[in-house]
Amino acid sequence: LHLNTAARALSYSNTQGKRAGGAPARAPARSDQSNSQVIQCGGRIRVEDGLSALVQILPKDVCENLLKQPKRDELLEVVLDLGRCPEARFLGEDSGVILRTEEITRRDLDAAQASIGEFGGDNRAGIEGTLHRISAIRTRKGVIVGLTCRVGRAVNGHVDMVRDLLFYGESILFLGRPGVGKTTVMREIARVLADELHKRVVIVDTSNEIGGDGDIPHPAIGSARRMQVPEPCLQHKVMIEAVENHMPEVVIVDEIGTEAEALACRTIAERGVMLVGTAHGERLANLIKNSTLCDLVGGVQSVTLGDDEARARGTQKSVLERKAPPTFPLLIEMREQHYW
Repeated sequence: LHLNTAARALSYSNTQGKRAGGAPARAPARSDQSNSQVIQCGGRIRVEDGLSALVQILPKDVCENLLKQPKRDELLEVVLDLGRCPEARFLGEDSGVILRTEEITRRDLDAAQASIGEFGGDNRAGIEGTLHRISAIRTRKGVIVGLTCRVGRAVNGHVDMVRDLLFYGESILFLGRPGVGKTTVMREIARVLADELHKRVVIVDTSNEIGGDGDIPHPAIGSARRMQVPEPCLQHKVMIEAVENHMPEVVIVDEIGTEAEALACRTIAERGVMLVGTAHGERLANLIKNSTLCDLVGGVQSVTLGDDEARARGTQKSVLERKAPPTFPLLIEMREQHYW
């Protein structure tokens, strides 16, 4: 966690069972039911979406083999690629598990697509009433040749490590590579801000990942409101629309990735609205070197120092300095799912 110029490290490890500066956590108690799961750990309740809705789109034999897996509660995603064996991937595992020896056929993909429905402009679709996400791989002609069926989870108590930062009212950016749980954190933060801190929260949900698919948002976001985005390229416009039309105190946006979205974030922050967002990257240095997104942390510019100043600093005359105040004063690096 980087707080302006000060640095503070927060971590929570399932392996060590400790949070930095905190008491040891009790071992989680797991349920063996595949429909739903509730995990209680150290007084916190973690609720996961059941697999029943997701496995219904899979071929019958693949579904049966998946439910026999001992680690099904830690399922990350199921990959269906034409001409290859279906594969299940689990949290913390380097390699996947083959779910059947027969290859995926065109009939398997067509049946799965019929169960899912239409994909959006970003080649993503959801299952109504759940947080699961299905992404498509297409040929140059637009024919689907692969599906990634990713499990979506709602986790209560996941933001306990940084709950105190929500009281500051400062904008927070979560930085991490794909798969470390950034979107899961966004859901829990939305719920905490709306239900516990009683803020007016609006979520700009480009791919319906935060609030789930369908017209009614998933209960995981609490009383926060959700605005859907017709096309991914319009995310920055919907962000501005949210501020102008709905008077939010907090705007939550996932996957800030373009210059237009970075500029929209700065515009919103200058209007006194708190932002909570995510971006891809492993460390703050990655963001600074990203010419498209570096404005989120103030940007950088080259300046030339005078002889006396350079001598006093003990540096060369040409140095890099922050160009402007950061859009996000607080930045949290999510190294792993339980290590921030």
